[in-house]
Amino acid sequence: MRPLRLVSNMKSTLNSSPAWLALIHHHRDMQSKHMMTLFDKNPNRFNDFTLEFEGILLDYSKNIITDKTLKLLIKLVKQQGVEQFRDAMFAGERINNTENRAVLHTALRNRSKSPVYVDNQDIMPAVHAELEKMRIFTDKVRSGEWKGLSGKAITDIVNIGIGGSDLGPQTVCCALAPYASNLDVHFVSNVDGMHIENCLKKLNPETTLFIVASKTFTTQETITNAETAKRWFLGHENVIESDVAKHFVAVSTNDKEVSKFGIDLDNMFEFWDWVGGRYSLWSTIGISIALYVGMDRFIELLEGAEAMDKHFQEAPLEENMPVILAMIGVWYGNFFGAESSAILPYDHHLQFLPAYLEQADMESNGKSVDRDGKETTYSTGKVIWGTEGINGQHAFYQLLHQGTRLIPTDFIASIRSHSKLSNHSNILASNFIAQTEALMRGRNMKETRLQLRNAGVELKEIEAHLPHMTFRGNQPSNSIVLDSLTPRSLGSLLALYEHKIFVQGAIWNLNSYDQWGVELGKKLARNILDELESDKSLYEHDNSTDGLLNWFLDRRNKDKE
Repeated sequence: MRPLRLVSNMKSTLNSSPAWLALIHHHRDMQSKHMMTLFDKNPNRFNDFTLEFEGILLDYSKNIITDKTLKLLIKLVKQQGVEQFRDAMFAGERINNTENRAVLHTALRNRSKSPVYVDNQDIMPAVHAELEKMRIFTDKVRSGEWKGLSGKAITDIVNIGIGGSDLGPQTVCCALAPYASNLDVHFVSNVDGMHIENCLKKLNPETTLFIVASKTFTTQETITNAETAKRWFLGHENVIESDVAKHFVAVSTNDKEVSKFGIDLDNMFEFWDWVGGRYSLWSTIGISIALYVGMDRFIELLEGAEAMDKHFQEAPLEENMPVILAMIGVWYGNFFGAESSAILPYDHHLQFLPAYLEQADMESNGKSVDRDGKETTYSTGKVIWGTEGINGQHAFYQLLHQGTRLIPTDFIASIRSHSKLSNHSNILASNFIAQTEALMRGRNMKETRLQLRNAGVELKEIEAHLPHMTFRGNQPSNSIVLDSLTPRSLGSLLALYEHKIFVQGAIWNLNSYDQWGVELGKKLARNILDELESDKSLYEHDNSTDGLLNWFLDRRNKDKE
């Protein structure tokens, strides 16, 4: 792989490369095209621009693209060496060049016996050993064999983490709620005391198991919440320090700090530095998932992700779901100037998916320096946002339909719902399909005038309403349709987006697996915490920061009077 070179005074030349320039030229021809015209010219457009994989349909026909667009985008993929970079990742090469680490979340779902090497050592025996340890532990808890301090079985699981240690497991647990059995699962991440206070109010210390998920076991927010949970636990009658071992387990690599906390090291689950936080749900970080739905379902989740891994590795670029999804995003972000993209799941169990993908995408590709230390001269990661589709229709879809920005969207739905209320499912599906059509079609003057005339509106009033009721449409969207939301299909869906993010990072020559941008804020927060706790200024700040700090200190001192 290319070594890291700190030459930040230099700039990337990607946007002057042959494949890039060809796309700029092609964009000039495409920017005024309307999708409705493209459908008129090609009655088989749906068939030509859809892909199917294991019960997952990707319909990308409602995009401002042609066969030529795709050919030019694939040329960019080949020019940037995406296939070779992909192979290097799966082979365990240290593609995270700023931290000198391999990137092998894919090895966590390698269900075959084939070895995966890091520094000439097969890591798969360690991966399988941790999975087996997870199975033994989760089976004990779920069966009631694991007893709390008073001999009662566990009823509630509390996952204490932040970032990937929270968003990944929470997203999956919510998505797979129909498969849950006798345990309730709760997630605490925010260091705002109200989060953990509100959670603890619902719990019985005799039947609650806490999972402290922190690779270093020093993450400020996670350890603060864990210490609060421990104080709450020990504050109950007849609870002693040794009882912590029955009610707290850890997912970490820091056995010293885990032991110091009071957790039995037999109940510390390990993962490795080649597992990035936002890609860690496939590891022992997913123990809350396995407790909630069972280890067999967790394995099905891994198998679904592995299936998408193989598709990503083996499918031709033109038929490769992650590649197509990624390059459509590059097309809009780099050539149409789109600044954001919306994730709109029409499935209540996928309500946390947008938040999960916000971190996965923006923390990965929110970079302005490439792998070689050069300043990027082109747009990289877009703003990712969204919510449940039906709720969004009554919130922000107005901007999607008639706003001034191009916002590509991913609509996600399941054909078979876990709900038995078929009328609800039909309404949901009809809105899912109709919104993509409306975004594409828009509504012209002629259609609007006829609609108002048929409604009996007077001519004068019709002409006054027309400008407000017409819109161009031509807003692009992808539709991702699952046969049903199962552990396996969810695994494939999440892996699809992981690989999409990888491809885009490779196109932009980014290191998608570090996140140095969050470090400065953490460092400054530690300084300001010292000042808040000592009730005085200790460090030099700008005028605004000094003003805010003193405002906090002054108001708190008045509260004490």
